[in-house]
Amino acid sequence: MLQNGRVGVVIPAAGRGVRMGPRGPKQFFDLDGKPIVAWTIEHFQNCPEVDSIVLVVGKDQIGEMRKIVTQYRFSKVLAVAEGGIRRQDSVRNGLRLLEGLSVETVIVHDAVRPFIDVKIVQDVLAALSRADAALIAIPVTDTIKIAGAGGLVQSTPPRDELWIAQTPQAFRYADLRGAFEHSDADGFTGTDEASLVERTGKTVAIVPGAYENIKITTPEDYELAKLIATRKRSSAHTS
Repeated sequence: MLQNGRVGVVIPAAGRGVRMGPRGPKQFFDLDGKPIVAWTIEHFQNCPEVDSIVLVVGKDQIGEMRKIVTQYRFSKVLAVAEGGIRRQDSVRNGLRLLEGLSVETVIVHDAVRPFIDVKIVQDVLAALSRADAALIAIPVTDTIKIAGAGGLVQSTPPRDELWIAQTPQAFRYADLRGAFEHSDADGFTGTDEASLVERTGKTVAIVPGAYENIKITTPEDYELAKLIATRKRSSAHTS
């Protein structure tokens, strides 16, 4: 058993899915027979290291999310709460709901990354033995250019130093809470929780992830996700 104390999970799911068009919030789309967000929650429900889960959604999505929690018997979900304007606000709201539960470690994971597994969760928790925080990431395979004004290339960073950040990301609860306070005081908005913690001088370890751990953001992502889900179902039936 990993020695991380009580582990809480915050799953921000308040996105409106504007890049998906008029179809509605993508976290509720059907994926091989169940909502995308149900795939996501299930991995944490099945992880023995996880004690509690908090879901943060848009105000008008609370009822639908509670129905999913009941339907799939996600007993570790302690609360379905209202999110904020920014992802950062939603995760902070989730952290507040974990107060008083003796949570020592918190994991943040995107609601629309359904293709993780229990081992990935365990790996990112284990990495806290060598750093203050940890995140799942994959190596960049393309050449990256840094451009300045007018779209002119300024530099080409070494590809072997570049990683694409994913979730889950794991933190000591006190460190993440302090990082939010620090960012609020500075008016800083980060694109992920690790960026907030990095600003406070904490170390963040990279745990190699998988290319199929996609974030379903566009219609093309959704089509790819359906293919991955079908393949997983076929593999499960033949194993």
